[in-house]
Amino acid sequence: MTSQLNNVNGLAVDGQSLDALRAQAKQEPDKALAAAAKQFEAVFMSMLLKSMRDATPQDGMFDSEQTRMFTSMLDQQMAQNVGGSRGIGLADMMVKQLSRHGKTGGQDVIEAVPGGQQDFNTVLPGAGKNKAIPSAYNENVQQDFVQRMLPHAAIASRETGLPAHQMIGQAALESGWGRREILNADGSNSYNLFGIKAGADWKGKVAEAKTTEYHNGVASKPVEKFRAYDSYADSFRDYAKLIKENPRYAKVLEQGNSVHGFANALQNSGYATDPKYAEKLVQVIGRVKTLT
Repeated sequence: MTSQLNNVNGLAVDGQSLDALRAQAKQEPDKALAAAAKQFEAVFMSMLLKSMRDATPQDGMFDSEQTRMFTSMLDQQMAQNVGGSRGIGLADMMVKQLSRHGKTGGQDVIEAVPGGQQDFNTVLPGAGKNKAIPSAYNENVQQDFVQRMLPHAAIASRETGLPAHQMIGQAALESGWGRREILNADGSNSYNLFGIKAGADWKGKVAEAKTTEYHNGVASKPVEKFRAYDSYADSFRDYAKLIKENPRYAKVLEQGNSVHGFANALQNSGYATDPKYAEKLVQVIGRVKTLT
């Protein structure tokens, strides 16, 4: 396990690797912290290189979708190679910072590796004073998520009459802007963006995942069965069908032209048990609107 985690060329971007990293955090806290910090640094370098590329004019005679794809692959490999050597000092600084404050096992850093449930703001040393770098990371993640989902949301919008940015906002809230997507048992993506559970009437594929549920204001984390799809297009298609055909969500369609009405109708219909679901959804939809 240790040799696998210390190899930064294999980033912990899937559920199995993250579980292994968390397990090591309990058994060998110092080694897990160092491994997670190195991976964090590699991801940061990748985002930095991407930002630099985006700021460079790309209208030359050799510019194409193919060259951009291979350039992105090259940047990712360069970032991993930098992290695998001496790095830029960020990993060392994070280890020193977290060790000084008595953090145990580097769990905060582990959760920030892509696939985890926190963003870079919570763990980057000095982030409380200067959030320019973490904000740039979040901006890129959110912008990329919106652009990837727009075509599917546009089709679902024609089917339901609901504004595309509202559905993208709900997908962003449920999936953490694509960073907390539900995985199948083999680690592959279930493409379930909306957290739709697999009831007795569901005949398709199923993925199991731990989720947060609230009962009488008390949170619990049971393992539930969720619908699994073959693509994001299928996820939006199934969501549109659910909202259109289930009488439970009739008010959602009626209130669809109002962000607050849409969010409140979803919560009142029992779509989610989080008592602050509507409030959170309104905020995320507002963010999506600024990106579209």
